[in-house]
Amino acid sequence: MSNTPAPAPATRKDAPSGSPATGRLVRSLSVATLVANILIVVTGGAVRLTASGLGCPEWPLCTADSLVTTPEMGVHGIIEFGNRLLTFVLAAIAFGMLASVWKSRRTRPDLMGLSAAALAGIPAQAFIGGITVWTGLNPWVVGLHFIVSMVIISVAVVLVNRAWLSPAGVNAVHAPLADRPLRPVIWAIGILSAITVVLGVMVTGSGPHAGDHGAARNGLNPDLITRLHVVPVYLLVFATAVALYLVYRRTADKRLRSSLVLFTAVVLAQAVIGYVQHFLHLPVVLVALHMLGASLLTAAAAHVVYTALSRKVPGKAPAAAKTDAVSATAK
Repeated sequence: MSNTPAPAPATRKDAPSGSPATGRLVRSLSVATLVANILIVVTGGAVRLTASGLGCPEWPLCTADSLVTTPEMGVHGIIEFGNRLLTFVLAAIAFGMLASVWKSRRTRPDLMGLSAAALAGIPAQAFIGGITVWTGLNPWVVGLHFIVSMVIISVAVVLVNRAWLSPAGVNAVHAPLADRPLRPVIWAIGILSAITVVLGVMVTGSGPHAGDHGAARNGLNPDLITRLHVVPVYLLVFATAVALYLVYRRTADKRLRSSLVLFTAVVLAQAVIGYVQHFLHLPVVLVALHMLGASLLTAAAAHVVYTALSRKVPGKAPAAAKTDAVSATAK
């Protein structure tokens, strides 16, 4: 009888024991979650910018007697009802995401929790949308609707990053990519981005695009609130410049550099659009681009904060994880 030990069962190279590989479906659905939540912000902006906010004057029905739009509602009814229908697309993606991670809920509770949070945001947004209709497009409720979308987009960014972790990266824990001098700057970028978006919502609530010709405005002075909105933008540009300097001076990590360069491009583009739309008296096309820019700014800021401060970042496995894997193989 041979004393040669039996070979170990074959395992997938991309799925070490205890670290199930994240499938292509999970990764694709995580990206779809992010993209869909950004797109529904854009279509919601189209509803407001075409004065179709009350195209369906009731909720959850479109009219008192009809679930769907009627010919009498005209194009505004079609635009508003079309935006409502996109909620079902969003829900289908969210349910698909949750189902795709269900079997891994014990080994990947992070994906399960983030998927559940993204799904929970849909009925929450639907309810806020209903309040928006019931209050005749109250600008503060409309603003809350937008801010909740930004929160969901941030959750989706983390979901994408977690879904794209390598099998080794699931269990590996490393020091944040940002060193101590850089971390407060990264936090400042995240906080200033949030303040910028919130003040931008208040500027919108004071402006001419109310979503309906008879809808009220928030009563704030447009010039004053616009000047206040610009302050965190200047600070954000400064913080971004400092972060770029520190990153290129103190770290060679490509993941951190690329995330910060992407964020810089979004910030500058959004600032240019903001200035141009202000001086051109808020043309609809530029306002729509600015709303898209706010969504991209939120996503890029969340990505920078996650990449810089998280202990689990997609990409090449940390050296420590590689060493442990080699040691385990040798044993």
